[in-house]
Order: sequence, then C-alpha cells, then structure tokens
Amino acid sequence: MPPVFPMLTVLSMFYYMCLRRRARTATRGEMNSRRAIESNTRALPINVEIVQYAKEVLDFSSHYGSENSMSYTMWNLAGIPNVYPSSGDFTQTAVFRTYGTWWDRCPSARLPFKRTPSTFCSQDYVELAFEEPVYPTAVHILETYHPGAVVRILACSANPYSQNPPAEVRWEILWSEAPTKVNGPQARQFTPCIKQINFPTNLIRLEVNSSLLDYYTELDAVVLHGVKERPVLSLKTSMIDMNDIDDDEDEEKFACGMDTLNKQFSIVTLREWPTNGYFDKLPYELIQLILSHLTVPDLCRLAQTCKLLYQHCCDPLQYIHLSLQPYWARINDTSLEYLQSRCTLIQWLNLSWTGNRGAISVSGFSRFLKVCGSELVRLELSCGHFLNETCLEVITEMCPNLQELNLSSCDKIPPQAFNHIAKVGSLKRLILYRTKVEQTALLSILNFCSELQHLSLGSCVMIEDYDLIASMMGAKCKKLRSLDLWRCKNITESGIAELASGCQLLEELDLGWCPTLQSSTGCFTNLARKLPNLQKLFLTANRSVCDTDIEELAANCTHLRQLDILGTRMVSPASLRKLLESCKDLSLLDVSFCSQIDNRVVLELNASFPNVFIKKSFTQ
Repeated sequence: MPPVFPMLTVLSMFYYMCLRRRARTATRGEMNSRRAIESNTRALPINVEIVQYAKEVLDFSSHYGSENSMSYTMWNLAGIPNVYPSSGDFTQTAVFRTYGTWWDRCPSARLPFKRTPSTFCSQDYVELAFEEPVYPTAVHILETYHPGAVVRILACSANPYSQNPPAEVRWEILWSEAPTKVNGPQARQFTPCIKQINFPTNLIRLEVNSSLLDYYTELDAVVLHGVKERPVLSLKTSMIDMNDIDDDEDEEKFACGMDTLNKQFSIVTLREWPTNGYFDKLPYELIQLILSHLTVPDLCRLAQTCKLLYQHCCDPLQYIHLSLQPYWARINDTSLEYLQSRCTLIQWLNLSWTGNRGAISVSGFSRFLKVCGSELVRLELSCGHFLNETCLEVITEMCPNLQELNLSSCDKIPPQAFNHIAKVGSLKRLILYRTKVEQTALLSILNFCSELQHLSLGSCVMIEDYDLIASMMGAKCKKLRSLDLWRCKNITESGIAELASGCQLLEELDLGWCPTLQSSTGCFTNLARKLPNLQKLFLTANRSVCDTDIEELAANCTHLRQLDILGTRMVSPASLRKLLESCKDLSLLDVSFCSQIDNRVVLELNASFPNVFIKKSFTQ
C-alpha cells in the first residue's frame, strides 16, 4: 500500500494550484485597471480627440419601460443628456428591469449555474452605436439615480454602419470591476480608466450588476472620447510582474473566438510522462470532485498536462451543468462543435447572450442540440438573436425532457415560431419576456403545457386579448406558482377573476403597469381572497389601488413578502400599518410616488418595522 502522506501532499499541491488560479482570476480586474492606467500614461497624443454621444441603442437585455414608449427605456441612452446633472427618478432615463436581490428571493427565482468565474458578474447589458469609429481614450457614463451598477465596458471591432461586416467580430474589455456600493442615490459622471485597444470602434457595450443597489439605477447618456489614428506608444518601460505575464498568457489563450479552447478540445496525442507520482492512485470520484471547482477554460488548459487529467477533464460528468454565458464574446460554431463529445449528458445549458452577429449559426446550434439535447432539462437562451423558427423546432424535437426554457428578449424570433413550444408538454418554466409571441401560439402552449409552474409574459406586445389568455391559464394551468404580466396592455377584472379562480396555487403575481385594471371593480379584493398563498404582488403604477385593497391583503395574504404599490394616491398610512402588522414576513414595500405616504410616514413605519425595506424614490 502506498504511503498516505505523499498522496495527500500531491493532492494538496494540486488543489493549491487550483486555488491559486482562482485567486489570480479574482484579482484580474484590479490588475487590468493598473495596466490600463500604465497604458494611458504611455499613450502620446498625436491627433485631436473626438467627443460623441451615442447615436443609437442597438441591443439590450431588459428595461423597465414599455416597448411602445420612451419612458424608462434603454432608447433614452441615445443622444445628449435629458436629466444630468439632476438627481432622482426621471422617466427620460434608461432603467433596467430589476435591482438588488429581491428577484432572487421570490418563488420564480432560479438556481444559479455552478462554475461561473468570479470575474463575471454581469446581469444586464446595453449596446450603443456611435457615429465615428475611434480609438477610445475615455468613456463617460452619466448616472442620475443610484449609481454604481456598471461593472464592464467593452468595445467591438465590428462597425454597425459598415456595408462590409468583418469575418471575425472581436470584443475587447476596456474596463471591468466587481460591483461596488456607492453611497447615496445622487447623480455622478462615471469615468473609469480604460485600456487602450488596437482597433477603432463605434460600438460600445455596458454590462451592469444591480445586486448591491438600494433601488433602480438610472442612466442618462454615454459619451465616447477617442482619436481617429491609433495612439503611438512610448518606449517607457515598467517593472515586470510575473502574475501579469501569467494572466496575459491566459487571456491570449482564451482570445479570438475561443480558438485556443477549440484546439485544446481537439488534442489527440499527449506526451507520455514516466509517472504521475501518487496522483493516479486517488479515487476517480475524488479527482472528479476536485476538478468540479474549475471553470471551463481551466478545464481545457488542465487537459493538456497529462493523459490522466485529459481523461478527467473530458468526462461528460464534468459538463452536466454548463454555462457559456460568461464567455459570450468567444463562443462560436467551432466552440460548440468541440464541446459536443463532452456534453452528451448535459442537463443544464446556458447560452444566454451568445451567438450574435453571426458567431453561432442556425446549423451549428442545431447540430449541437441533435447530439446533446436528449438529456436537457434546462435551456437558457436569453438575448439569442440568432434564434429562428428552425431553432425552436429543433429544440422541441431534440429536447423531449425539457422543463425550463428561457427566451427572454429574443425579439428576433418570428411570432409563428412559438407554436412549436406547445410540443414540449413537460415544461414547468417558460420565460417569454419581450418576445413577439402571439395569441394563437400562446393559447396552444397553455393548452398542451399543463405542467407549467412559472410563466413570464412581461412586455409581450403581440397579445391581443389578455383576458382570453388568463381564462386559458385558469382552466389549464392549475399548478401555476408565478406569473409575470408586467405591462400587459388589456387585461381586465374578468381575466383576473378567471385567473384567481383557476390558479389558486399562485405565490407570485406581477401586474405592474397594467392600465386597464381598476380597483373599483373589486379585482384586487378578489385576488386577495382567492390567492392566500401570495408572497409577491406587484401593482406598480396602478393609480386606483386603495385602502380596501391593502386591508384585504392584510386579512387574507399573511405570507406576503414583497408588495409594490408605486404611484397610488388612495392608500393611507393607517392601512399600511395594518398590512405591516398582519404580514410578519413582509420585507419589501415600494410606496414611491404614493401621495399620502410622505417621508415622515416612511420614517415612522421604518422605526416600527425595522425588518421591512420601505422604498420611496424621489425627484429633484
């Protein structure tokens, strides 16, 4: 029997190397910032700087506003500032859909993917086009309310206005940093020190993480500074940091459309080593457990070291849950092709944000699912603009066990394509936020997907009759636990009555910005009486919510945790106190722009109920 201590020593050394890799990765943002400062000091100004505001908003993952107006939409980021330097909650700004961690604390919350690198924390993004391609020298972001959400700024080599798109689209990170807590909601001009790049750009992408914010962040404009000619670097040298060299090599390996990753996957011959010490004496399962802590790129690099680790790194059991979203800028058809043999047992797959601007083709996506789709249970495809009807048809044919499908902001899918989803009778979660799903397709889905527990139809503007949709839900979707009808334009008390009668397991309901609902019809009272399990209820911007509705919630929905009644003029402090006394689990209460609830009332309620976060936005 081999001695125990040498075996543990080998294991400890290997695990130490894994931890050291993760530690270097965690500090990469800090080193990038330092290198960016050095590169800026080396740049010699050789031509006149061009200053320009965004000309157009090309793409985004979410926004608070409507698809048919400008209030609180990402489109407000185009052009000159509307609000800055004023602070406060203004409709003329760009606002993302969520903030804080509240959406992770409700019944519709999804489990996170493992193996997500610590350097990737982006939750939302927006892409902005500018008139003139320049070599960036500065990016100014005008934040007018609760700043601090921006975590990455990227530049793209593709010119969105060019008639001849490049064969290869390249994204370069200009600046990145972990989310930070900014004191106060006041406006600021955010100008991080950006890295110098070797190509001109007029396409900038902002990525945000709002998890540390007390309320919604609001962005007013983005200003790009740059020069037309590539800056000349001086001959100034600086002290060499070995960690910098190592990280630069890692970035180089992982650049250019994941070419290195693809090459690593295709390795056939490996050098024969005389011995692995005692490492190959470890149980197979223990080595697998150690490797499960590595990111996908680290697995690919480790596969080059020896045949033993190559076997472990290519084991399909390492790819049961796979998120490629952190590497969205590098994923292409070739990446998917080389991943196929490793993903034959995959159950969770996240391809959100990937494949745009031709990186993933319909044929490449289809080939991958035909090999790897049979065991898929969860498929995340948010903002996948390469998706078309053929892709949805392939999903429904190749993924018979699919239970969760996320098509959020896939606004390029044609309306008729959604009919295919009805073939997946096992679906439990379906996210269609900001899609063009139309009424006939949705009725078919509801009719055949009776196992649905979570459904998001927020900002689905092609639905003509939400009352009919609600009636079908009440009749067919008895297991529904969460329903997002954010900004549905025509649901009435009739649809709400059908929904409440048929879907009595509902724990989460978002009726924010639904203008056709009127408290005087008794629709909210009916909801409170029929849905005693409610934990989250958003009645945002419904001016008719009144004391009677609040008192009915207090009497019937004692498990309530989150309530948004922003904008009502009919709710008094007395009814809110009754609600807070009855709903012991309440943690979020939004009373912004409620005319009877002033700051003095908020302070008094905060003192009496310190465990409740009472939100009260303002304008100046």
